[in-house]
Amino acid sequence: MASPGKKSFPLRIDPVLWAEIERMAAQELRSANAQVEYLLRQALQQRGRKLDTSTSAEPDNQGDL
Repeated sequence: MASPGKKSFPLRIDPVLWAEIERMAAQELRSANAQVEYLLRQALQQRGRKLDTSTSAEPDNQGDL
């Protein structure tokens, strides 16, 4: 079940890619879903996109950004 204020959606993803995301998440003490969100935020930041943080919840463990 999605957290309040979070959008849930189905995701089709290559099983090998998902396994690597799960491994990364375990190493960084995140859930796989939190890892996907972290990676998406990181990718947006690298592309110079800014998020309106007043309307979206920041995930924990943002120290790396």
